[in-house]
Amino acid sequence: MVPDAVELILAIDQGTTSTRAILFDTQARAVAIAQRPLPQIFPADGWVEHDPEEIWRATVAVCREVLGKNIGRVVGIGITNQRETTVVWNRKTSRPVYNAIVWQDRRTTAQCKALAEAGCEVEVTCRSGLLLDPYFSATKVGWILDHAGARADAEAGLLAFGTIDCFLLWRLTGGRIHATDPTNAARTALFNIHSNQWDPELLRLFDVPAGLLPQVQDNASEFGTTDPGILGQAIPVRAMAGDQQAALVGHACFTPGDLKCTYGTGGFIIANTGTTPVRSHSRLLTTIGYRLQGVTTYALEGSIFMTGAAVQWLRDGLGLIKDAAECEAMAAQVVNNGGVYLVPAMVGLGAPHWDSAARGLICGFDRKATAAHLVRATLEAVALQTRDLIGAMRKDGIARATALRVDGGMTANAWLMQCVADVIGMTVARAAVAETTALGVACLAALQSGLCQSLEDLTQLYRADRTWQTQMPAETRSDLVRGWDVAVRRARTNLT
Repeated sequence: MVPDAVELILAIDQGTTSTRAILFDTQARAVAIAQRPLPQIFPADGWVEHDPEEIWRATVAVCREVLGKNIGRVVGIGITNQRETTVVWNRKTSRPVYNAIVWQDRRTTAQCKALAEAGCEVEVTCRSGLLLDPYFSATKVGWILDHAGARADAEAGLLAFGTIDCFLLWRLTGGRIHATDPTNAARTALFNIHSNQWDPELLRLFDVPAGLLPQVQDNASEFGTTDPGILGQAIPVRAMAGDQQAALVGHACFTPGDLKCTYGTGGFIIANTGTTPVRSHSRLLTTIGYRLQGVTTYALEGSIFMTGAAVQWLRDGLGLIKDAAECEAMAAQVVNNGGVYLVPAMVGLGAPHWDSAARGLICGFDRKATAAHLVRATLEAVALQTRDLIGAMRKDGIARATALRVDGGMTANAWLMQCVADVIGMTVARAAVAETTALGVACLAALQSGLCQSLEDLTQLYRADRTWQTQMPAETRSDLVRGWDVAVRRARTNLT
């Protein structure tokens, strides 16, 4: 018999490389976890896709696995997801018309470049807070419509578009609810972050029919109830948030200036900027942090396209390591990088450069260089890119935070976390709850369910399990940064 007195939140965390379901109790403890890997599809150079049906099957499987433990009463579901990844499906059959195009995908680079050369980026940025880049959903939607022969059906209102959260909600509710939240909508380049509505001018610019679009609801709200035939019971979906904004909530970054970074496949730094959007002059992204009870809290974000993915490349592409965990010991084998730098621009450079045509670069090696030097350089690249983004935020007027709050799989590497603290010159605090992204959306669902009453309640749930302080001498840091800046310039496409 299910102990009904134990109230739980089910968090669905659909990420780039895996799908997880986690049950949280009212003390923010993960009491059950299930996970399935997500295969990556690479149809061409710079193209990255996922099979939406595989995502759906994995989501159902992990949810059923944790629900089958019968350890309490689930009062709500929260969904968090890889952002920008784009799905278009048939409203009648619920079947996708094409694979999901992943946020890392670069196939629409030429279209973005043409729009920028036509002078469209200023308008896009003013309305959406974003830049013209293949990273975002807008050009992905148009590509699917044109290359899957689906534009006529879209114009006729037969199709639906959504990010992964939206697609999962549609499936979970048996095709009854087509909705998303402001944090995912704000990453499409189709949403006006000031009016909090889909923007007609952006729809026109990117040639996206309005009939494709979902309703946008607050992050904590009633998103419908699951079809009981799918999970074995009807459960209300009470929160949705893009993964990085969910992590912002999970870290309790509720005060302007609070700063978090998630180190997963990519690295994502977000600063809370309060109820006023900050226009970046450093090519960072102005976005929505969360919207609760109709009040929007904005954020400034910088993205590193490859962090964990660069380590995966060391393993799968070069065969230098058998497991990511080996990197910590290998990096410590050498006293410095030996002049070796790696710029992990395999899919271009993110903020603050936004150079989609840049490519990866290894430089500065000589005959004394070893595999350990290259591994160390890869980890240092994570820290150095973090420094670039935090520096850009400070130029945009974001106050110096007391600490960088971190989460994600790479934070298990203590050598890397010390390197980050050394390079950025501030404290690094690792969340005690490793599943911070899932925790964040669970907290939002707990708010909607009445298990928490306020953001102050959520703040009480946050705790760090370890901190790292800066130890690197300033001169050593300056030398390291100087070499990095040279390497980045060489990786940029404007140099020959």
